[in-house]
Amino acid sequence: MPIRLQRAWPVLALSAPALAGYWWYSSREQTFDLPVRVRGPDGKAKMSTRTLPLMSMQNVNARIREHANTHTVTRPGITWHHSTACVAANDPIEDATAHQVIRRDEGDGDLLFFTVFDGHSGFYTSRLLSRVLINAVALELNALDSPKKADWLSGFKNTLWSTKPTKPDVDIHVNASYPNAPPAGDPLRVARAIQTAFTSLDAELLAAPVRVLASELKDTPKDSTAIPDLTKHPLALPAMLPAISGSCAILAMLDTAHRNLYVACTGDSRAVAGVWVPEPESEGKGTWRVEVLSEDQTGRNPSEVARMRSEHPADEAADVIRNGRVLGGLEPSRAFGDARYKWSRNLQETLSRAFLAGTEYVMSPPRSGFKTPPYVTARPVVTHRTLSLPGSESESESSPQQGTLRFLVLATDGLWDELDSADVVRLVGGHLAGLSGSVPKSKLSELVPTSSPSATLQGKGRAARQSREQEKGEWAFVDENPAAHLIRNAFGGADEGALRRLLSIPAPLARRHRDDVSVTVVWWEEGPNGEKTEIREVKAKL
Repeated sequence: MPIRLQRAWPVLALSAPALAGYWWYSSREQTFDLPVRVRGPDGKAKMSTRTLPLMSMQNVNARIREHANTHTVTRPGITWHHSTACVAANDPIEDATAHQVIRRDEGDGDLLFFTVFDGHSGFYTSRLLSRVLINAVALELNALDSPKKADWLSGFKNTLWSTKPTKPDVDIHVNASYPNAPPAGDPLRVARAIQTAFTSLDAELLAAPVRVLASELKDTPKDSTAIPDLTKHPLALPAMLPAISGSCAILAMLDTAHRNLYVACTGDSRAVAGVWVPEPESEGKGTWRVEVLSEDQTGRNPSEVARMRSEHPADEAADVIRNGRVLGGLEPSRAFGDARYKWSRNLQETLSRAFLAGTEYVMSPPRSGFKTPPYVTARPVVTHRTLSLPGSESESESSPQQGTLRFLVLATDGLWDELDSADVVRLVGGHLAGLSGSVPKSKLSELVPTSSPSATLQGKGRAARQSREQEKGEWAFVDENPAAHLIRNAFGGADEGALRRLLSIPAPLARRHRDDVSVTVVWWEEGPNGEKTEIREVKAKL
């Protein structure tokens, strides 16, 4: 003990000037300088430096895991797991997620829904969709067997703006169609129903403020041109804000009765699956095949550019997509809401004056080149593939070369800006295999080998930022929650310095360096064969 005191004493005996210097140095280590763009007195932009406090690793861990949850659902013969996590760049976050398990009658299997929403120009559309989209799809699916219910959204449709005609079954990709099967078992009819739910719900978002205005005008003289002041109306903002803000949406639906997986994508969020392909005659060894189940729908996607140009007059071909964006403004070419790109010019002016005049909310005027709306659609591209589930005939019949889909990742573009699809499959595959600690990036592909049959279409026109230093640095395997695990590695992995700096940047500055990120990971395994159903929710450990 005397030796320990002696060794400690020089620190305690520091002179006052030295102690002051010590605290100055420690304090300096807890800040960092960030280049920021500011406007000078003349209104011109210039670069400046802002000193920001550096978040501790304890706080970084708490932030990554703050909204991380894992859910487990045990059904006869199978156990489902899914984890979610999110980290904001905007304040408040504009992303949202939702999930729902719909239990059918005994022997009819279940429907499992998972959704991720990426809002823009506010959180109003994404939050509303997180409450209603799954139910809208479920009702439309229910109408397949009950034709009388098929027109459940007929009252939402209106003729105040036009819709672009489409060919039958456009944007639907199914492995096979079975017209003689029950409607709920025919992938083509199910995909059509999902599309109908998406487009009808978007029609309701756009019609809601119109109906409020029409209700107020019903008692006014027909020759009156006055626009009423509805800024105080109780439904003004609830109806208007989800229409003028916007949101991308991606939905995965797993139909266990028919062993089908459907992914519906509107916008530039992405779904990626990990398919396990075992090595012949080698127990436990194999490769993860990367299956990308959606395409980023932006103005940098050649198929989206072609679609957009085909839906508008030839003299607009140079304007519908400018600089990879719709009319040079909106990046995703498909989205819910975004009435600025869908309502006619006159309707936009009328509703803006009626609901928003004199308030803090502003609807920007149409962009240059705005002639033949709508320029944005909520119609999703629906992709179908079959599932091999534990104990199913499809699993026993699948060949080793086909592989077995074992997990699914849905995420907003904030994740894909930083990680590519193969990175995500390797990281989740390694996590499920029990890797822990730090793993050099150059070694993970050896520990968790992957194959990619086709390249991911990068809707942002650039590869993931992380790929620039693909072989440098280390991945971190320290989070129990797979979704939080992906977010940590998107923002720095085992490089604690980079991770601390990036997550220390506050809103609104953070948006120039990263985006809101929301992730859902779904995986499953063989479970007990009993009849018990258990639903368990686990909050991530901090």
